[in-house]
Amino acid sequence: MNKKKIIYLFLSILVIISLCMYVLRTKDSSIETSGTIISEYENLSNKKIEWGIKREKDHKQPDVGTKNREILDKYDGIYLGNSNDKYVYLTFDEGYEAGYTEKILEVLKQNDIKAGFFITAHYLNTHPELVERMINDGHIVGNHTPNFLMSRSIV
Repeated sequence: MNKKKIIYLFLSILVIISLCMYVLRTKDSSIETSGTIISEYENLSNKKIEWGIKREKDHKQPDVGTKNREILDKYDGIYLGNSNDKYVYLTFDEGYEAGYTEKILEVLKQNDIKAGFFITAHYLNTHPELVERMINDGHIVGNHTPNFLMSRSIV
């Protein structure tokens, strides 16, 4: 190759790398502070917050507490439905599979019913195919443990 072609090739590679870096940087949801790039997720608190509800009398909806309410409102979380609506929310606690989940999913699908499944890390790691089916069938899959460490990615 002659010198002119080598320079052209080098400049082309440099332009491609620059474009790739620009695209990746604009797609990244990071912020730059004092020359350090910090992901928006690094700014989130990892403080453990206990979850629970305070039972109310006269069939009133339970209170989730001020701090939890603030977090739920901030992230558009839902823990109770509208008390004026007449809906049934069907949820399942999926700590460990006892052989019923596949049949439950079949019945829900046959009747076009969506439900919420709250799973543990152990459940996800031992039954990823069922969790994937829950997601694919349009159900809500939520966390049922404070430390949700998983070794699989299903999404």
